[in-house]
Amino acid sequence: MRPSGRDVSEMRPISIDLGVARHAEGSCLIRCGDTHVLCTASVEERVPPWMKNTGLGWVTAEYGMLPRATHTRTRREAKNGQSGRTQEIQRLIGRSLRACVDRPALGERQITVDCDVIQADGGTRCAAITGGWVALRMAVNQLMKSGLVSSDPLVDHVAAVSCGIYAGQPVLDLDYSEDSEAGVDGNFVLTGRRRLIEIQMSAEGQTFSRDQLERLLELAEDGVGALVEAQQTVFS
Repeated sequence: MRPSGRDVSEMRPISIDLGVARHAEGSCLIRCGDTHVLCTASVEERVPPWMKNTGLGWVTAEYGMLPRATHTRTRREAKNGQSGRTQEIQRLIGRSLRACVDRPALGERQITVDCDVIQADGGTRCAAITGGWVALRMAVNQLMKSGLVSSDPLVDHVAAVSCGIYAGQPVLDLDYSEDSEAGVDGNFVLTGRRRLIEIQMSAEGQTFSRDQLERLLELAEDGVGALVEAQQTVFS
């Protein structure tokens, strides 16, 4: 039995609210159960110096947690410098979002997606990727509406979900109580067409079989399907 009482293949409740930051070209608040992440997308009419005159656009990401996003207060990284975990997560978010971008179609401009965790209960990087795509979609829509971009640079949806082995069973969408006790923990990033972008997975005290890996991938595909449906719903 999962601590939440959910079935092994059951997602936490998902909600996405658009336009929560009035000044950003794209923004949303995504809630995956008790994990809440504010995602904003900011457009700049320039690219990093190393990309000048390439005709290519760029999408990057930044990630952070508010001090009381977790059970105990953590010090702001602005005071101590970014941790290795934060750097790894924001690089993952950037890689994941760029996988769905036609960079020539975006043109020589940069979109920065900021993901700020307001409340954490497991799966913050996955929620950031899923919500980050929504903010990015809003920003691109604005570019197209203004005529700055002639064709849609977003070629597919991108979403992410965690899966793991908890109490000996493969389960979908781990919350913190499961994540902290899981024997195997993984994050799966997929496109709307179920193409794989990245899998981060490791044994946390027990090994796992190929059959278990395939079952976790099946669960992840179902979970991403539900997340993509939620993304589509907010734009319908």
